[in-house]
Amino acid sequence: MERKDQTLLKELNAIGNETVCATCEYPDRTHIKEILKLAQVVILPGFFHYQGLSQEAAIARLRMDLRKELQICFCMDDDKRDPGDVAEQFLEGLPEIKKSLITDIQAIYDGDPAAKSKAEVILCYPGFYAICIYRIAHKLIELKVPFIPRVMTEYAHEKTGIDINPGARIGDYFCIDHGTGIVIGETAVLGHHVKLYQGVTIGARSFDLDENGLPVKSGKRHPDLGDYVIVYANATILGGDTVIGDHSVIGGNVWLLESVPAGSHITYRVK
Repeated sequence: MERKDQTLLKELNAIGNETVCATCEYPDRTHIKEILKLAQVVILPGFFHYQGLSQEAAIARLRMDLRKELQICFCMDDDKRDPGDVAEQFLEGLPEIKKSLITDIQAIYDGDPAAKSKAEVILCYPGFYAICIYRIAHKLIELKVPFIPRVMTEYAHEKTGIDINPGARIGDYFCIDHGTGIVIGETAVLGHHVKLYQGVTIGARSFDLDENGLPVKSGKRHPDLGDYVIVYANATILGGDTVIGDHSVIGGNVWLLESVPAGSHITYRVK
């Protein structure tokens, strides 16, 4: 290496050392994306493909690659759990993930007259793609795995424009129609048979601050939506104490900061 390059690297690596360590091993985003793709092959073979692997080969590779990445994540978090055990727990949860995804496919197919088949939903719909990644990532959140779930859902965000935090809890038969611009926050809870259109935000109203004036990174910050709730395009629902009752319909462009009872129909009106 040329001396000028050595000097440049030394200068670069000296910046921000109090924030991040330039020499530590961190989770690899490329490897995490590969883990995600392997999981998709295992769950829905024939629809998802990666490096020509069969379902059997994909699950063996998934077990090995996930264990390696968990080792790094647990080391960073000083987590004493065995990465192999956690990897096996994740693999054992794949049937549960698939069962939920089958309900999501059905909901999207039933909810969109443009869908000609369930295969089209799996192959073509960005909403299903984002939901699929969310459900895989959420299982890892349930196993208290750091870093990896967020990398996965941010990959979905990058590919689809749909931003679902992996910590959100979402019931079965989840339908996203069109989807671009949807945001679902970390502490949001969505019931069964919820349908969201493009541009919907299920977000936080404000943040509690600590003694230094910095946001407190905990607590319930995002709304709850009951069963059979429909939220139309560009509606915004905010607040950790906001609850949308079952069978409610929230119209397009609504800005909602308070709870509404079951069966409500909320629409935007220009005064």
